[in-house]
Amino acid sequence: MSNTDVGERLASIKHVILVLSGKGGVGKSSCTVQLALSLVNQGHKVGVLDIDLCGPSIPRMLGLENQQIHQATAGWVPVFADADKRLACMSIGFLLPSKDSSVVWRGPKKNAMIKQFLTDVYWGDLDYLLIDTPPGTSDEHLAAVEYLQEWNPDGAVIVTTPQAVALSDVKKEINFCEKVGLPILGLIENMSGFVCPHCAECTNVFSTGGGEGLAKHLDLPFLGRTPIDPNLVMLLEQEDKTQVPNVNDPDAEKEITGSIVETYQRCELSKIFAGIAKHLEESLSNKEQ
Repeated sequence: MSNTDVGERLASIKHVILVLSGKGGVGKSSCTVQLALSLVNQGHKVGVLDIDLCGPSIPRMLGLENQQIHQATAGWVPVFADADKRLACMSIGFLLPSKDSSVVWRGPKKNAMIKQFLTDVYWGDLDYLLIDTPPGTSDEHLAAVEYLQEWNPDGAVIVTTPQAVALSDVKKEINFCEKVGLPILGLIENMSGFVCPHCAECTNVFSTGGGEGLAKHLDLPFLGRTPIDPNLVMLLEQEDKTQVPNVNDPDAEKEITGSIVETYQRCELSKIFAGIAKHLEESLSNKEQ
């Protein structure tokens, strides 16, 4: 298929955003999931496309492991994380024989898979499509930007942690965006402290403020900083997403609330990401003016 097919497939999607980070282990996928959940809770319809082909973690985080995609006349139908079908997901994880299967592909096959995701998935009407990418600036990033080029994606959200070694790699990602003409919508400083579940005191495990300082230095929008929340970690790790986790008392009777969309609202980080989602919407609004 040609690039025009990508445009036709994405014509019913209002905003296309890539989530990037030059370094692994900064919590990019968890930020993608939380941003998607926050946008859904603010009334939007959201899709998450996981193009981290060698490490697809989005299905596990959304509680969609062992789900399968279906072929319809309009194309591949994504997997939905809630009964109201406001949060859709597509990932290579749905196409593998098991969750332990590895993807051992060279660049051309990766590129072909990403193109197929962009041309064959029937998302329907969406307010936001978030594209979760692997670390770095290599094949998957180039393929996504190339195939989306004629569609003019809104831009990228950059995720970093506060310490200098992460910021150094993130600068490379920002340079990548500049080279390929991808606007930067804002920067998230993740893992900016650890909130103790017992006393609520915040300890700066990896220092703090580095991401915000980098955003100011490069004149980029700063979307916000987020600490490590043990309850969020438990929620994303546990198989049953309908139960509210309690790290203080793992054996306590857990409240059942519904899908992860509802459960996430009980996590303290949901309040912070609600603000980040609002800042992202403002950044998009400023870009359109």
